[in-house]
Amino acid sequence: QVQLVESGGGLVQAGGSLRLSCAAYGRTFSSYTMGWFRQVPGKEREFVAAISWSGGSTTYADSVKGRFTISRDNAKNTVYLQMNSLKPEDTAVYYCAAPSVAIRYPPPAYDYWGQGTQVTVSS
Repeated sequence: QVQLVESGGGLVQAGGSLRLSCAAYGRTFSSYTMGWFRQVPGKEREFVAAISWSGGSTTYADSVKGRFTISRDNAKNTVYLQMNSLKPEDTAVYYCAAPSVAIRYPPPAYDYWGQGTQVTVSS
C-alpha cells in the first residue's frame, strides 16, 4: 500500500517562501515520477510540477515557473516543493501524487495521492 504524507503548508505573506515535503511509504520510491498538484475549492485540481525518477527532468506549470522548484531525495523517500515569491493566487490545498507505473516521464496517470496540505498567501 502506497502512502504519501505531505507537510510544510501554512500561512505566509505575499512575497514569502514555503517548502513543502512529501514522504512516500510502501514501495521503492526511487523508481517513480513524483508530482505536485493544487486545488482551490470549487475548481479542478491543477498540475503544479513533476520530477522524474532520477531527478534529471522536471516540468512546471507556467503559473509557477521561475518561482517554484521541485526536487527529491531518494535516500529519504521524499519529494520537495520550494515555493518562492508566493502570490495570493497560489493559495490552495497542495497534493503530492505518484503513479503506479514506474520510470515513465511523464507518467500515464497519477494513481496515489496524499491528504493535502493547505497553503495560504495573504496580500
